[in-house]
Amino acid sequence: MSSVPDSHHIDFAGSPRPTVGVEWEFALVDAVTRDVSNAATQVIHELGENNPRVHKELLRNTVEIVTGVCDTVPEAMDDLRGTLRTVRGIVRDRGMELFCAGTHPFAKWTPGSLTDSPRYAELIKRTQWWGRQMLIWGVHVHVGISSAHKVMAIITALLNHYPHLLALSASSPYWDGEDTGYASNRAMMFQQLPTAGLPFHFQTWAEWERFVHDQKKTGIIDHMNEIRWDIRPSPHNGTVEVRVFDGVSNLAELSALVALTHCLIVDLDRRLDAGERLPTMPPWHVQENKWRAARYGLDAIIILDADSNERLVTEDLDELLNRLEPVAASLHCADELRRVSDIYTNGASYQRQRRVAEEHDGDLRAVVDALVAELDV
Repeated sequence: MSSVPDSHHIDFAGSPRPTVGVEWEFALVDAVTRDVSNAATQVIHELGENNPRVHKELLRNTVEIVTGVCDTVPEAMDDLRGTLRTVRGIVRDRGMELFCAGTHPFAKWTPGSLTDSPRYAELIKRTQWWGRQMLIWGVHVHVGISSAHKVMAIITALLNHYPHLLALSASSPYWDGEDTGYASNRAMMFQQLPTAGLPFHFQTWAEWERFVHDQKKTGIIDHMNEIRWDIRPSPHNGTVEVRVFDGVSNLAELSALVALTHCLIVDLDRRLDAGERLPTMPPWHVQENKWRAARYGLDAIIILDADSNERLVTEDLDELLNRLEPVAASLHCADELRRVSDIYTNGASYQRQRRVAEEHDGDLRAVVDALVAELDV
């Protein structure tokens, strides 16, 4: 690894074992109207402002539920389940429900939606119309990595599986009351922010350090967290953070997606340890795959490799899941990994939402009802 000036250096905490952590964003919706409710501040106050398991977010209609540092996916799910029970009880007592999808089918952003924070106010001031469109929710998964020198190679190789993760989680077909034609409109919306979207194809930690220095020097960011890539390093946690996913409505699907993420990253980590050079694709292939997965979801024909071979994403998932079975067994998430195929066998969230809307003559409140009902804790 080439050296960088000391002023550019970024410490990576490192994790001695492949830990897993989850951040799960929820919207608050009114129990009667099914529109979003800007009451997160009151909910979090009742939970305790310093509660480590529940966080404020950009919007006042959003609460984020997080795990601690976990060793296995089942442990992470149990952690989330306990917090969810408490939060849902408080939310229901206030005449609301928890809702999770990439977007709300018909809600509109208003100036009153913004959480009171100088950082968030500056974001909206800078990004203007696009910033005001961020009425979106997602899931972030952290996986512990032992050393900084592995991080960028793992992130770049993981981009080969970006369309698989997005297609499985796609849950945002509607925007402002209309069907967008996309499986994940959220993915298209979020990348409009100036530091969001796909990561650059770096292979070394030194490249990342120089990039962060340049971003700060030119005033693009003030803090590293303002780099909002779909997959990014989280140096203070010692993790790779995967932010690809649309919001997920239920624990069963969440456990499957977290297990797939855990297995993919650990597999890449172990292959690096074995001396393997990880496969990558040209950035233009990765960009096209993101669009195809956002547009077509589980019907996407994805690009597989640098030789431009293609395949239906669900066919590639069948092979991928078989290959990862031994990894899942070693990480104690074999049952959760098997649930991945249930998503494309029974229908992803974007497909279920459209089916509900069709069955109810286009009434999108019924879609909210269905998503709320899926959260079984």
